[in-house]
Amino acid sequence: MGLSSAFYSAISGLQGSSQAMTVTGNNIANSNTVGFKSSSTVFADLLSANIASSSGNSQVGRGSQVQTVQTCFSQGGFESTESGTDIAIEGSGFFIVSDPTSDTSLYTRNGNFSFDDDGYLVTADGFRVQGSSYNADGVLASGNLSDILVDLVSQIEAEPTENVTLQTNLDSNSDILTGFDLTAPEDTSNYATTTYRSLQANLRTTSTTLNQLYIKSSTGIEVAKASDNPSSVGSIISGRSDIVKGERYVENCKHVQDSLSAAEVSIDSIKALMTRAKKIAVAANNDSLSASDKATLADEVSQLRTELLDLANTQVDGKYIFAGYNDQTQPFSGTPVAYAGTSDHQRIEISPGATVAKNITGEELFLSPVNVFTTLEDLQIALTSGDSANVSAQLTPLEEAAEQVRTQQSSLGNISARMDDMISLHESSLLLVESTLSRHQDADLTEVLSEIAKMETSLEATMQVTARVSSLSLMDYL
Repeated sequence: MGLSSAFYSAISGLQGSSQAMTVTGNNIANSNTVGFKSSSTVFADLLSANIASSSGNSQVGRGSQVQTVQTCFSQGGFESTESGTDIAIEGSGFFIVSDPTSDTSLYTRNGNFSFDDDGYLVTADGFRVQGSSYNADGVLASGNLSDILVDLVSQIEAEPTENVTLQTNLDSNSDILTGFDLTAPEDTSNYATTTYRSLQANLRTTSTTLNQLYIKSSTGIEVAKASDNPSSVGSIISGRSDIVKGERYVENCKHVQDSLSAAEVSIDSIKALMTRAKKIAVAANNDSLSASDKATLADEVSQLRTELLDLANTQVDGKYIFAGYNDQTQPFSGTPVAYAGTSDHQRIEISPGATVAKNITGEELFLSPVNVFTTLEDLQIALTSGDSANVSAQLTPLEEAAEQVRTQQSSLGNISARMDDMISLHESSLLLVESTLSRHQDADLTEVLSEIAKMETSLEATMQVTARVSSLSLMDYL
């Protein structure tokens, strides 16, 4: 067993898979072929090779091959057609057809038959369908099968028309004529004019209906005005109103998420700042540090305090995000730092009767219950004094301030997660409302196109009849 044998085994599998894909592709290609039966591929392994070993002979496979392609003769589905010569077999069996050029019998499950010009029942390929005939008494005749032939020419003898009954509307404004003369109908009757006007009315009605169908096909709207379907107007108006509300709620939820995301970016920076302040306090709680080292750390805390003030006055789109309702005024300033914002939240409606805060106030984030600015200021003073005990005493307030920031960040995360749920809920509701609205409002394009084809045929026929009824020109009526 060499390397070439290993390659051969793999290649045989690829070849078999390729043939199986060809069979599958043929099944797909003939999915609309009448009477087609799908096939399936059956694989088999190739003869194995014997290899001698200490434990005896062993067998190594040589690959695979396509053993056979089986045709599935299970019963297919039946479909209704508009042709009276389309036939299907239920159960086992085949139609027998004959090639007229070679008199060879063939078998098929395809019952898509039609009559040719000579009256023979044939397949699409021109093969004649075979069958048994009945005698004059309606008894099935015995004997060999023969071509099914229907005499289409002399089957029904033509009979001349003897009487015609006509119902029509006459013009009440026309002159009453008497003494109808069959040899001079135009001079002794006003039938042509009356009929022509009637046909004109039909033309106008058909044209109007056809134009309405054209509009429906181009817009896809079945009910464009209340008179189109008064019973659906209430549902359509309600559906449109619900869609507008649902889309507004989705936009509100996304607006809340955008506002909270902007605040969260600043809060992340505040958390990092508080973490750095705590590290400074831990590092300074060491008597081995010199007064100069602690002064350097005190200066860094002062810079952190300035940075915190900048973060507290963060603006997005020209609005202070931590100022409550007073978002046009800088919320924090002065020494000591004072808050000029409000303590109430900006709330927005996210569903009928339900609102949510879209911001965090500076008071709850920086001042209550722990004043973060004062905490950093106390740490700076302790570092400046050089007393390690005073620095150590600031660790607890620093942790409480940091926890206050983390709590507000968690609140933001909870609200944002709730907005995700609300958006999903509103979008699902919108899909349901849009489906209901479509059922009441939208046109069935398949039905509309079918009606257009019928009305176009009717319009063409009416125009042809109008042209034949009278020698009058349409210009006479413009």
